[in-house]
Amino acid sequence: MTKSRALVILILTLFISGNVFSQEKEFTKKDIKEWVSKSGKYFLNLESDMSLQYANKALEYSIKLQEYELAAKSYNLIGLNFADFADEKKAIDYYKKGLEYANKTSNDTIKCWLTNNIANLYSYSKIDFKESIKYYKLGLNYSVKFNDEYEITFNKLNMVTAYFSMGDYQNGIVYLNEVKKYVDTKGDVEAKITLNSLYADYYKQLNQDDKAESYYLKSLEYCSQNDVEFINTHVSNTFKDISDFYFKKKDFVKAYDYLKKHDSLQDIIYNEQRTKEVTVEGHKIEKDEVKRKIEQIEAEKVIQDEKLFTTKIIIILFFIIFTILFLLLFSLIRNNKDKVRSNLKLKIANEELLIAKEKAEEASNIKTQFISNISHELRTPLYGVIGMTDIIEEEHKELRGSQHLKSLKFSAKYLLALVNDILKVYKIEEQKIVLENVLFNLEDEIETIIDSLKIIATTNKNEMSYEIDKNIPEFLYGDKIRLSQILINLISNSLKFTNNGTIKVLACAENINGNHINLVIKVIDNGIGIPVKYQDVVFDKFVQIERKEDDYQGTGLGLTIVKKLVELFKGSIRLESEEGVGTTFFVNLPFQTGTDKSKEIINSTEVDLSEYSNYKILIVEDNKINQVVTKRLLENHKFICEIVENGFKAIEILKHEEFDAVLMDINMPLINGFETSKIIRSNGIKIPIIAVTAFDRQEIEEKMMDAEINDVIVKPFEPAKLFQMIYKQINDKSL
Repeated sequence: MTKSRALVILILTLFISGNVFSQEKEFTKKDIKEWVSKSGKYFLNLESDMSLQYANKALEYSIKLQEYELAAKSYNLIGLNFADFADEKKAIDYYKKGLEYANKTSNDTIKCWLTNNIANLYSYSKIDFKESIKYYKLGLNYSVKFNDEYEITFNKLNMVTAYFSMGDYQNGIVYLNEVKKYVDTKGDVEAKITLNSLYADYYKQLNQDDKAESYYLKSLEYCSQNDVEFINTHVSNTFKDISDFYFKKKDFVKAYDYLKKHDSLQDIIYNEQRTKEVTVEGHKIEKDEVKRKIEQIEAEKVIQDEKLFTTKIIIILFFIIFTILFLLLFSLIRNNKDKVRSNLKLKIANEELLIAKEKAEEASNIKTQFISNISHELRTPLYGVIGMTDIIEEEHKELRGSQHLKSLKFSAKYLLALVNDILKVYKIEEQKIVLENVLFNLEDEIETIIDSLKIIATTNKNEMSYEIDKNIPEFLYGDKIRLSQILINLISNSLKFTNNGTIKVLACAENINGNHINLVIKVIDNGIGIPVKYQDVVFDKFVQIERKEDDYQGTGLGLTIVKKLVELFKGSIRLESEEGVGTTFFVNLPFQTGTDKSKEIINSTEVDLSEYSNYKILIVEDNKINQVVTKRLLENHKFICEIVENGFKAIEILKHEEFDAVLMDINMPLINGFETSKIIRSNGIKIPIIAVTAFDRQEIEEKMMDAEINDVIVKPFEPAKLFQMIYKQINDKSL
């Protein structure tokens, strides 16, 4: 019978491998590796005394350096030497010590070798076959884990040997058949000797002597190819098995011949000198083991003394900490009552603050609702007034120069401006205004603003003029609406406080850097000026100075709006004023330059009104005056109109008639404009819907998107804006 090839693989690996361990360059560690390799080489040459010397030396230093893999390999080498030449039980002890160190590592290969070697001793020495099977299976698990087919094969061959030794040929032959193909094609000499010997044993017990003999002869053929001293122990065992086989067959000549070969090889391997050398070295190792055990006990004693000292310190510290904690606990208990009282006061205060917060939120919501409602309620009748003046101007061209009509229109628009001022301040404070970016021509905007304020200038017999710095690019990119609001409020303020004077607007460029420009605008008047005591508060809400009984001083929000809009731009504003001399406002605003305005100009130019001809518009409006105003405005420009007073009628008429667009009022009884639009869309009607409402766009934008409303125009509005919006929506739909 043969022993595990795992023994040889262990030694060869130790001999040729230096990369299993850390790449540290410590000299003593390299020494240990060399000693382990030398021990392995001496073992293969059956020079046990030298093998044991180097293994023992490697063991001593590997334990000191806590190199557990090297310690496990050193114990394995010692066990191998004892197993072959001395005491099997001692060999098992050394293997198990090696396994203890191997289990401290993640090296499954070493664990596999050690478990197999333990199993070999239990099996070959016939100590305990069941115990050997247990260790073989443990070794097989390790070899499967690191997926080494070579190791798996020898593990199974060893297990077959144990099963056959127990007389359990049924379990053994299963493993033998599993490895046959691998051994025949890839196995080394030892594996082939072992495989054929085991098959010979199997067929011998079945009394199939011819097959048994053929396998023995194959095994002998591979024995003749061996050139490794260590494997001669397996060759010797094979000679003995064949001698027994021929003796059983009563072929005494062959039996005697192979027995002589067995005895001769045994004398070479197990001579008295070698056994004595192993015994001597074994005693040295045992002494060193005892010495190491004593050193370990002394080291543990030192550790225990240190632990005892540490324990005493901990007990003292614990007592001190316990005392401190007790005092702290006493203090905490004493202070707890004070905290309870404080917490009760805080709870009451928090409840009061919560009530105040809820009241503040309620007041804020009421303010929001009030602002929204009042602006809606004021804008709705103003739409009727302004719309009617537009209709009168359109239908009675002889009245266009009427001062009364102009006053009516101005008063209505002025009232609308006051409403818008209140709403603007509220929105800025609530951070509901977001700057928009469009291309515009600064000179066009200033000229338009001055033209629109001429009627106010005429009232106080003032003259207005403007100058534009030539360094300002033709087109700027930014929020022209908010810029216009700033200029209108500043110029209007100057007009109010100037009589028989001049108001001049100057615009110049500073810090032009690539596409960025700082626009500096000055509004200069020679009016009454602002007293020094008011100059720090003129930008506050509702501040009015020197109010006369016969003028329109407004809400006192104009400069407040200017200041807040400038802050939105992240710009700056300041003033210089002297009573009786005049006032100058300086505004600094950042903009970007624009390079191509042609498309913007085309889009913003009023479309030829003849292009609106024959567009059929459905007006959904419940207010009778607004119905008349909207219809007359549209019909005067050749639109075809039809009016319904609620959403249900709009839904019904759209099922039977086709329209080019719908003007949808939002605030209607029965069903509002949003719900009406949703139902229209759910019926598959894709007609453009334009919301016509007194609510501000930002208040309803989310609901608009949800209802799939295309656009919105806020009442009151410029008729031309409505016409352009209708034209754009109809033509976008047709594309």
